[in-house]
Amino acid sequence: MEVLTRVAPSELVETGQIDVKAHVRVLDGAVILAESDRAVSTAWPEANGSLLVPEADVDFSKLRELGPGSEGVVQFASLSGEPIAWRHDQPSASGDALIGFSSKDLTILLADRQAGWEKVSTVDRFPRWGDITDLVHLMDVQPVGEDLFEAPTFGNVRRNVVEGGQLLGDIIVAAGRTDPGKRLISAHAIFSRPAIFDKTLQVAVNRSRMGRSFSTVSVEVTQDGKPISTGAVLLDSGADDLIRHDVEMPDIAGPQDAVPYDFGLIGRELRIVDEAYHPDPDRVGEPEIHAWMRHRWQPDDPLSRQAIIGQPTTHWTIASAMRPHKGYGEVQAHRTISTGVLSSTIYFHDDPDLTEWLLYSTRATHAGAGLAQGEGRIFTESGRLVATYSVQVMVRALIGAENGMKDDRLM
Repeated sequence: MEVLTRVAPSELVETGQIDVKAHVRVLDGAVILAESDRAVSTAWPEANGSLLVPEADVDFSKLRELGPGSEGVVQFASLSGEPIAWRHDQPSASGDALIGFSSKDLTILLADRQAGWEKVSTVDRFPRWGDITDLVHLMDVQPVGEDLFEAPTFGNVRRNVVEGGQLLGDIIVAAGRTDPGKRLISAHAIFSRPAIFDKTLQVAVNRSRMGRSFSTVSVEVTQDGKPISTGAVLLDSGADDLIRHDVEMPDIAGPQDAVPYDFGLIGRELRIVDEAYHPDPDRVGEPEIHAWMRHRWQPDDPLSRQAIIGQPTTHWTIASAMRPHKGYGEVQAHRTISTGVLSSTIYFHDDPDLTEWLLYSTRATHAGAGLAQGEGRIFTESGRLVATYSVQVMVRALIGAENGMKDDRLM
């Protein structure tokens, strides 16, 4: 299978002009300032870059030229307002003059245009975190010694924090590769301290017991010699059904009737039932979130597919726990409320097609003493249970709230 990759070649990174592979619209409110299939980013990952659009694709009737700014670059404003655009100092590879646009002051929407991407239809904002193939690459830990693996860097993105779900994926892949003859059936991870993207992660596996039917391994993730996460994983050689049943899927709206959510990750479409993952802290509801998800592409490797399934399970418990409490919401995370995932456990029951819709159904069963507990299930659209998960999180007052993170999109 050909992988549609978004990992930028080094020579493009050096030039500072990287194809964003999207149909781009730049809006000032409802006014379209530019529309292009030829836009580029000044950096990879995109999260660190500015968007540049060929001058021919810009509607200059909607802009007012301000003349050179402090650095001698010609700036543009909306017909009434502050500078929102500028003329880039280098042309594109084809010789086109380029106009840069402020992602802070404008809405920049991107629809994937690469062949084969039509299956996933959610429109993303610029800058995006990356692509589903980037996430698979980060969790595709590579051997560097006996039972020792390494996860690559991704660059110092604006929120330079590796999420717990990615660490869980690293643990799943490393543990599974120590006994490839068995299927991984459960993984538990405790997250001891934050990791950052611009340094590699070391993943060491300890073979606790390698049996004929079951194998048990422990996993230690470190960065710069400091412990980041500890995991325990169970693998099974498999057996035929003796008994079989599934719990029923919740009776909720399907993906077509759910609300699209910008995940910041190209190739992963996300829709939230009843818009429950909402930034308004005064919007209350039951302590649960139902999220539909599908992917443009899935890897052939079963362990990588399990890592993709497990990675987003850590996203929903914090928001679910705050939903019943007026005045508290996900938008305050890393601003006035200190939140974080402390541990996560997932049990795998089946191996679904990730290009079809999966439902992540999460309910916060408890909140108190600065902690919250979430229980979740993953179903296919037809109602087959494919995984069960449990997540413990921290929700408490933030010390130094003025220094909190500013990007509330998920990965």
